[in-house]
Amino acid sequence: MAITSKLTIKPGKLDPFARAVMRELEKRVLIGIPGDSMHPAEKGEAPINNAVLGYLFENGQPEHNLPARPHLVPGVESIREQVAERLKVAAAKAFLGDLDAPEKALHTIGLLGVSAVQQQITDGAFAPLAERTIKARIYRGRTGTKPLIDTGAYRRSFTYVVTSRNVSHGG
Repeated sequence: MAITSKLTIKPGKLDPFARAVMRELEKRVLIGIPGDSMHPAEKGEAPINNAVLGYLFENGQPEHNLPARPHLVPGVESIREQVAERLKVAAAKAFLGDLDAPEKALHTIGLLGVSAVQQQITDGAFAPLAERTIKARIYRGRTGTKPLIDTGAYRRSFTYVVTSRNVSHGG
């Protein structure tokens, strides 16, 4: 679920300053995993895209005995109030002449969001790993039994980007 905000301006001719403010307020922050982020392959395995892993982890794959372990949506949702306050303050600053405030706020929100998702991965109460998965980890020399954390590469793959709302990013 996306956290969205809406600003409605009555039709009419906007002065250059108002148009600049509106351009800044049309930006958004996207938090997730870049499509080109690859998870390192184990010996004898094909590499897999971290975004694909993220989808599978978030939603599960019951036909392969992979339970859903939601972390992206709950992580982002956990900062909802902070996001709303930062956007409110940034919009007010923009209308007072600080046209950098909205983008700075979005970068801060992006960092907060990535951190919240990573914290959710670390602290989340997920379905435990199957014995088969734990044995496979031990065979590969791993000792951890925390779901979603094996090498740490997946957790580190989360990032954010600030972009204009009219630019499509597949969603």
